[in-house]
Amino acid sequence: MVTLQEVEGTTITLHTGITGIQTDARIDWFYGPEKTEENILISQMFKGETVTEISERFKERLQLNRTSGALTIRNISRNHSGVYLLQVITGRISSRTFRVSVYAPVSTPVINLRGNRSLLSTESCSLLCSVKNGEDVNLSWYRENERISITNNTDLSVPLNLPLQIQHHEKNTYICVSANPVSNKTTSVSISQLCVHNSGLLSAAGDEMVTLQEVEGTTINLHTGILSDAQIQWFYGPEKAEEKILNSQMFKGETVTEITERFKERLQLDRNSGALTIRNISRNHSGVYLLHVITEDLSSRTFRVSVYGE
Repeated sequence: MVTLQEVEGTTITLHTGITGIQTDARIDWFYGPEKTEENILISQMFKGETVTEISERFKERLQLNRTSGALTIRNISRNHSGVYLLQVITGRISSRTFRVSVYAPVSTPVINLRGNRSLLSTESCSLLCSVKNGEDVNLSWYRENERISITNNTDLSVPLNLPLQIQHHEKNTYICVSANPVSNKTTSVSISQLCVHNSGLLSAAGDEMVTLQEVEGTTINLHTGILSDAQIQWFYGPEKAEEKILNSQMFKGETVTEITERFKERLQLDRNSGALTIRNISRNHSGVYLLHVITEDLSSRTFRVSVYGE
């Protein structure tokens, strides 16, 4: 039996290793999730012409090479995983069996900070890498090129989560990798990006609201703890974050970022982390700032910023 692992949506060919099949031979392909019980293709000569019949389930997907018996399956889906059997019938029967496993591409992992606290120089930093679960998906943490932890879960309804505890003064690059047998996605993080020590102020993004107290006229950074290349939105309001002040997304392979007139010339976005820099901040900019990172899921962070005169 030949075993194949493929990505859904691609075109695959089941190569038989047979050459020179007689023109008057009959070719049958059978399929089943576990056993080959369904005849999905019959090809034979009838009155000097080749007649090929394909089952309704595989209509528009199959293409047969009469010379070798090879079967091409277009736009294969996970529903087509299973066992395929070829039979070539002349004076005798020749057969080949294939087991095909079809997987969806894995999602890109997202790295977040855990907790909501000020990070002093002696404290460790707790990260959480998360990804949508799927068949045979593993989630791993790497320090440089060394894998230091791995997890998976057969309950596909539960996202995969893998924590990592490190010292925030470390200089290493950490990489979170989601992988299945046919694809992998990575998200890397420099510790200085997420584990932020900012003059004793609370500046680590967590599950609760982050509070910042700043002096008027300075430049501040709202560190998010999120890494993503998805759509990024920032909202603002004195009491509730109701006004969209920034929208950044990919369009035809290019990054398009729109900033509201009120904050023109003041905002700068870090697309790698979603962090927002506000230049020359004033007391009129005190209020609530809300970040939305939109992928298959919605991730958010909220900040309350109070700006004071000198």
